[in-house]
Amino acid sequence: MKKCLLIYSLLIILLISFFSCQNGIMVRKDTEKIRPLKDTIGFAQYSWQMDSLMERINRNGWDKTEQIPWKTVICPHDDYTYVGKLYPELLQNVKASNLILIGVAHKAAQLGIEDSLVFDSYTQWKGPWENIIVSPVREEIYNLLAKKFAIVNDTLQKIEHSVESLIPFLQYFNRNITIVPILVPAMSPDRMEACGKALAEAIGTVAKNHKWEWGKDFAIVSTTDAVHYGNEDWGGTDRAYFGCDDQGNIKAREHESVIIDSCLKGEVLPAKIRLFSSYTLNPDNFREYKWTWCGRYSVPVALYASYYLNDGRTLSGELVGYSTSITSPHIQVDDLGMGRTAIATNCHWVGYAAIGYR
Repeated sequence: MKKCLLIYSLLIILLISFFSCQNGIMVRKDTEKIRPLKDTIGFAQYSWQMDSLMERINRNGWDKTEQIPWKTVICPHDDYTYVGKLYPELLQNVKASNLILIGVAHKAAQLGIEDSLVFDSYTQWKGPWENIIVSPVREEIYNLLAKKFAIVNDTLQKIEHSVESLIPFLQYFNRNITIVPILVPAMSPDRMEACGKALAEAIGTVAKNHKWEWGKDFAIVSTTDAVHYGNEDWGGTDRAYFGCDDQGNIKAREHESVIIDSCLKGEVLPAKIRLFSSYTLNPDNFREYKWTWCGRYSVPVALYASYYLNDGRTLSGELVGYSTSITSPHIQVDDLGMGRTAIATNCHWVGYAAIGYR
């Protein structure tokens, strides 16, 4: 009997040494491939940082009533000190556990990548409380898109900060999330619609196979920062389209409102998505900015995917809030081991739009 107990104990020790448990899922340690953090300055990397940060965020005016969960959201991804309450105010109403994360591919041009949705092959991503499992449906979605619409590139995924900004807040509200990270590099408006429609068909097929309900079981979480404005510390580029005095900055924010009101709020329609591209892309070269929203590709793809996934029913966008790095109160983060990755002045600022769809 003692011999059997000893053998049983040894087997348990061996299993623990070969496997770890994440969200109730047993994963072999020798097959784990963990995506490292890119930005440990602007974003939180530890649970205690998130707990402290949330204590400092002013939640006055938040709608605490039970709401219909968001099916799709567009969330900023700049430093937490600048974006502040917009992150949690929007993401608190993402109730699904299976998340399709659609992010910006800032460095794609440097790697010669465009025209394809970019997946990764990591099994987990770093999270403040525990590592986050990449959903097994990633392979199912990818296999439906591969060759024509999607590629795998871990190098691009590893150096991109946009998607990882969302994870601490999403995990704060739900410890059991799984993710499918997708980056969107440069592509023409026609290609964005084609990729979005194909992504919708792939997600729809997977959701049907798993009996998932959109908003309840899965959600699309897209990210972009709004305008990158000014003529200071933008690598020598002048983005002060109206000047960076008080009047010029006011005009810039008014132009932001026009884009949001005419393209992103209200019913999601292909014509409005194309209008967004006409505001943000150089009409003679889609690789160049006309108005500097870094999510000029990720937002249309996410919205096209949402539109086609909704299959003709009305999907409507609500502006949760808009702020900038110079008009919103900054959250104190220096004592939390966090900080700023860029300056915030009248001649260097970023806009933030938080929009939910249901």
